[in-house]
Amino acid sequence: MTRTIRRVVTGHNAAGKSIFVSDGPTPHVFSRTKGSAIIHELWETTRTPADNRGNVDAIARSHRLPPPKNGSVFRVIEYPPDSERLAAIAREHALPDDSGRAAATDRNNPRHPGFHKTATIDYAIVLAGEIYAMMDEGEVLLKPGDVLVQRGTNHAWSNRTAEPAVVAFVLIDAEPL
Repeated sequence: MTRTIRRVVTGHNAAGKSIFVSDGPTPHVFSRTKGSAIIHELWETTRTPADNRGNVDAIARSHRLPPPKNGSVFRVIEYPPDSERLAAIAREHALPDDSGRAAATDRNNPRHPGFHKTATIDYAIVLAGEIYAMMDEGEVLLKPGDVLVQRGTNHAWSNRTAEPAVVAFVLIDAEPL
């Protein structure tokens, strides 16, 4: 079952006073196939420092894996159990994709078909469930409240339980290794 992620966005009115621009479920939810991860896109920036002018929805676009060059993206991902997700990953590899995922995917990694690498620094915060963060060498179990700082490494996410795992991510463009 897909969660509803409430997104509250602030901004400024014409007089420069702080206001709430929107408050409701994020309208930007993506899932490529049945059983695949569900991605709730919340916000992005297209440069650093970020531009806080205007009140336009900054994430009103199709899903793509990496953030914009010199930018960032904030998302929440629901990972179904691997018992569902591994078949979905295989189906997704056969679909056309302009999200940047194909370029990031490590299809030759025998440990997990979800291995990928992006030129980013990622802050991952586990909100619900539990999930394994896998590296080329080693893995660690993350539980609610745990944080992973992922620094442009080849990695995969493995949910070995019967319940979804929910992880919040902030991806920031970085120089490739």
